[in-house]
Amino acid sequence: MSFTVTLEGRTALVTGASQGLGAHFAQKLAASGAKVAVAARKRADCEALAERICADGGTAMAVTLDVTDSLSAEGALDSVIQAWGRLDILVNNAGVTSTKALLEEEEAVWDRIMDTNLKGAFLMGQAAARAMARDGKGGTIVNVASILGHRVAGHVSAYCASKAGLVQLTKSMALEWARHKIRANALCPGYVETDLNRDFFASEAGGALVKRIPYRRLGQVSDLDGPLLFLCSDASAYVTGTSLVVDGGHLVSSL
Repeated sequence: MSFTVTLEGRTALVTGASQGLGAHFAQKLAASGAKVAVAARKRADCEALAERICADGGTAMAVTLDVTDSLSAEGALDSVIQAWGRLDILVNNAGVTSTKALLEEEEAVWDRIMDTNLKGAFLMGQAAARAMARDGKGGTIVNVASILGHRVAGHVSAYCASKAGLVQLTKSMALEWARHKIRANALCPGYVETDLNRDFFASEAGGALVKRIPYRRLGQVSDLDGPLLFLCSDASAYVTGTSLVVDGGHLVSSL
C-alpha cells in the first residue's frame, strides 16, 4: 500500500540550510509542497538554493540566521511570519563538530559546538514555539540529532554531549509544548555519506567502520527523506518526544 505525504499549505524553516543535509532537507520539504525558508549565516548560499527551489516549481525564501544569537533567531521567525503569515515546521539542522582527543579539546571549540548544536536548537525552538502558541494552530519541530546522542565515539566528545543534550531537550519540548499542539521529535541519523566525508569512507579506516554497520553500507541522504517527511507531516500527528533513528542498525550492533 502506498502512502503520499503532502505538506501543501505548510510553511517551514530549515536552519543550517546553506549546504549538506540542511540544503537537501529544504529541497525535500519544498518538493512536498511546503513553502520553505532557507536559513543560515551564508546569505549568498541561501539565496542560491532558494532560487533553485523556485526554479523547480517550489516556493522558498532566503533568511540570514545565526542560531547562537537570540535576536537573530527571533528575526528569522519574524521574516517568515511577515512573508507567509505563520510557521508550521521548524527543522533544527544547524550543527558543527570537531575531531580532537578530549584531553586536547579547547574551551572555545567546546563552547562553539554547544552554542550551535544545543543552545541554537533551544533558541530557535523557543522562538518558533512562541509563534506557534500565539497562532493557536500548533506545529512541529524536528531536531536533527545523531546516533551519537545515544552512543559514543572517540575524539568527538563535544559533539556527542551536544547531541545527547539535544535528544533530552526534544523530550522537554514535547512535554511542555504539547498543550499548545506543538510536536517535537528528534531525527537521529547514523553515518550518512556526504561530500564532506566521502573520501574518509573510501579509506581503509572508513571501510572498517562501515563493516560495523549491520546493513554493511553507509546511509544516503535519500534514506532520511521518508523519516523527515513523516515527522513533519500529519502522518505523525500523535508522535511527539521520540527519537527516530535512521542508521542501518548501527545502534543495535554488538559492542
